[in-house]
Amino acid sequence: MDTLELMKNLLPGLKITLVITLSSALLAFVAAFAAGLARLSKVRLLRALALVYIDFFRGTSALVQLFWAYFALPLLGIELNAMTVGIVVLGLNIGAYGAEVVRGAVQAVPRNQWDAAAALNFTHATAMRRIILPQALVAMLPPFGNLLIELLKSTALVSLITLSDLTFEAQVLRASTLRSAEIFIIVLVIYFLIAQALNQGVKMIEKRFTLGRDYGVIE
Repeated sequence: MDTLELMKNLLPGLKITLVITLSSALLAFVAAFAAGLARLSKVRLLRALALVYIDFFRGTSALVQLFWAYFALPLLGIELNAMTVGIVVLGLNIGAYGAEVVRGAVQAVPRNQWDAAAALNFTHATAMRRIILPQALVAMLPPFGNLLIELLKSTALVSLITLSDLTFEAQVLRASTLRSAEIFIIVLVIYFLIAQALNQGVKMIEKRFTLGRDYGVIE
């Protein structure tokens, strides 16, 4: 089996890794904004719920979360397939870290922006949408990019809940061919290339928002 054949055998696992990464990233983005903005809410219940979510997912191991969702939830009558568990758990895990990024970025926007928006009779929602978030998003993107890379690396954990991701397929291939060095060099390169693609994607988005950073800023 030559190198090309080894790579072909890894493709099914690569597909699963990409699906989990992109799907979890979407969920993480939604969860980060929901929890991050809830932490800034004037409603105490929303702040408390967001804090519980953030502290739970940041304070426990992603691996234990995966095991609990996949092996323990069925005992409570809630049974999810491995793909759903992988996407939901990793998405919520990264989203908890992203929530603090959102909260910090919004709080970093100068207070005079809120004051100016109030002077223009903007509602809180309008000020947030048109003035605050466009500025905060520029600050969020670099740490979001880092979290996206962490998410990619965390997808290797799903092989432990029976998902045949890239890491799992590499292990199977290694067991059948005993070509450990060659196989895992290929896997390392694949992960590196995916990470670079994600990183460049975030940088392109960051550049676009940075070019328009004066939009919505009230002097």
